[in-house]
Parts: sequence; C-alpha cells; structure tokens
Amino acid sequence: MLWTFGALWGILCTMAEGRKLISQNRKALFDYAVEDRIECGVALEGTEVKSVKAGNVSFADSFALIENGEVWLQHFHVAEYVYSSVFNHNPDRKKKLLLHKDEIKRLARKVEEKGFTLVPLDCYLKGGRVKITLGVCKGKKLYDKRAGIRERDMQRDMAREFRAGLQG
Repeated sequence: MLWTFGALWGILCTMAEGRKLISQNRKALFDYAVEDRIECGVALEGTEVKSVKAGNVSFADSFALIENGEVWLQHFHVAEYVYSSVFNHNPDRKKKLLLHKDEIKRLARKVEEKGFTLVPLDCYLKGGRVKITLGVCKGKKLYDKRAGIRERDMQRDMAREFRAGLQG
C-alpha cells in the first residue's frame, strides 16, 4: 500500500492528539459557513457508545437546540447495536450535550442573532470518550456554494498541473 505524505501526516496528528475521528458532517460544511467551533461531550447510553465506536452514526439534518439552559442534539441517528439483546436504545432520541454553563450562555447569545444555528460538524473519540464538535453556523447562499465549488475545482486543476510538471 502506498502512503502519501498528507495521509501519514493526518494519522500522526490524530495519534498525537489522542483523537480518533469517527465521522464528519460534510453536508454541514458545504451548506453552512462556520463562525465558531466548540468541543462538547455527549450523554449516551451503553449500547449507543458501542454503536458509535463501530461508526454507526448519521448526521442527516442534525442540529442542536438550547432548552432550559441545556443543549440537546436533535436528529443525530445512532443505529441500534447489532450484538445487543432486547435492551437496546432508541436510535432517534435526542441526546444531551455536556457543556459548562458559561459556554451555554455564550452559545445562546450567538444563536439569538439572526441566521445562526448550532450544527454538529464531526464525531470522534478522545481519551475513550465520545466527543462532538459543535459549530455556530450561518447558512450559505447559493452563490456562496457555487464559489466554493469553483474554488475547489481550481485547486484540483492546479494540483493536477503541478503533478504533471513534476513528472515531466
């Protein structure tokens, strides 16, 4: 197997931080402009933890709400653990995010502004615990999305020309 420098660097960085990426919400990064990021823990049940560690999570249209001074993650689907008995969890229940009170107040002030929402960006393991990066995001307009696609295409073309120039 041929390893590229970028792949090796990514592995080394995640190993140095003690962080294992489980999944990323790529749709959120395309649909939203991320203003701020915050790491938070998740209150999960026993079989949910096993299912998350197996990578059986889905970010489809998930978001977070602040209710009564607590942050709740909605539509974050954790599939049932296949090796469990009848004592399995509800895959669509809302999950409580673990944050300090001052962090919740800061997020509440941001979300009260027009157009901001809380979106989970990625899910990972850190020190054996499940963590989620929550982003304070603002929705992109269609022309912003097109500009992002155009910029990505230009980067890909430049990299292709650079590789062609190196090979001769």
